[in-house]
Amino acid sequence: MTLPPPAQGPAPGPSTAPVPRIALRGGGTVPQIGAGTYKIPPERTRDIVRDALDVGYRHVDTAEMYGNEREVGEAVRASGLDRADVFVTSKLDNPYLEPDDARAAFERTLADLDLGYVDLFLVHWPLPTVSDYVARWRVLEEAYASGRAKAIGVSNFTVRHLERLLAEADVPPAVNQIEVQPYLVQDELRSFHARHGIVTEAWSPLARGQVLDDPVVVQVAASHGRTPAQVVVRWHLQRGDVVIPKASSRDRLAENADVLDFTLGEHEMAAITGLDAGRRTGTADPETFTGGH
Repeated sequence: MTLPPPAQGPAPGPSTAPVPRIALRGGGTVPQIGAGTYKIPPERTRDIVRDALDVGYRHVDTAEMYGNEREVGEAVRASGLDRADVFVTSKLDNPYLEPDDARAAFERTLADLDLGYVDLFLVHWPLPTVSDYVARWRVLEEAYASGRAKAIGVSNFTVRHLERLLAEADVPPAVNQIEVQPYLVQDELRSFHARHGIVTEAWSPLARGQVLDDPVVVQVAASHGRTPAQVVVRWHLQRGDVVIPKASSRDRLAENADVLDFTLGEHEMAAITGLDAGRRTGTADPETFTGGH
């Protein structure tokens, strides 16, 4: 697709606009841009989260699997921000298949974060061939009823998994966190979410950097005087999804969040969406992944 020539005018400066928030089922809102902490070592996590909060993030995504919940909590507590102003997500790790094990794992998350509650707690993977994910979901329903998880959801669930959960659960999931990026746009699953009041959260939103050299993305970025990463984050926002890019430096954190003062045109959005190739950067298939079991 041919795009128009670069726009003329001064280069944009940093935006001071507040990050948009998306309403969650059952009440509350989630900031549409979050700081991901996947594969950030514990010894680096405190500094990265501190920098994220310092440059304006109010949403931090961690997981039991990441091994850095304690450091996330330390950074939030040290930030000086009100607890209610920082949205923290964590996820149930895959080894904890039985309800009692899942309950104990949730208690460890609360203890490690030491923030009083978690804003969103997710089932990290469905693991349909080795476990009953509805039974694990019941534990999250208990956490939600107790008020210690303000919202609950899932991650890496397919339409089939969600259909069963919606049919059997007492509390429908508020969120499904899935891989979404220009080479894997997930429109069928996102449409299912929209029909059922489930917020889409995008992990690996930059395709682990693979999409940043794509000629279409590069051309759109040039037309706005922006970086490819900023254009891809903006694409996610305009699609209405929560986006959780990971960054390992303060400058990259700031770059990824400085996307609120420009807009992609319809033809630019379509061009980026048209890059879809059904290509995952994560290697696990949600239908067959066993989580090591």
